[in-house]
Amino acid sequence: MKGILSHEHLEDLDAESKYLVHKAKDAAQHAHAPYSKFHVGAAILLADDTLITGGNQENAAYPLCMCAERVVLYASSSAHPGKIIKKMAVIAHKKNQKELVAATSCGACRQVMLEYETIQKRPIEIVMLTKESNWVIFPSASFLLPFSFNQENLI
Repeated sequence: MKGILSHEHLEDLDAESKYLVHKAKDAAQHAHAPYSKFHVGAAILLADDTLITGGNQENAAYPLCMCAERVVLYASSSAHPGKIIKKMAVIAHKKNQKELVAATSCGACRQVMLEYETIQKRPIEIVMLTKESNWVIFPSASFLLPFSFNQENLI
């Protein structure tokens, strides 16, 4: 498995990653973030080139909120069961601002990403912008959660 790739500019990403980032930006426009004003978008590309997008969904009862990553993963699994997830891009921006900000996934989303990767027995590449303003491509969700809890823990 190849290592982590880092790029200073969006233009430096491969065409597929740039495409997913732009689709994730579109998805962030449909985020429901009236409380945090932090709009997150995620886009998934399936192995058959099907595109699925999702945005974060907030609720006045904060524990009921859903991150964009889980929205898009659950939508993918529901609408396209059994299809292989090839790559995911995650972006964020503050309300009424076009400039992207760091959007590294929370622990719950990392756990869900890894679960989907484990189920499909193939890595999911993850593209995100770091707080250092670098675009990073992780070759697998396992890079995001090296000490994961998985089905082997339940046996």
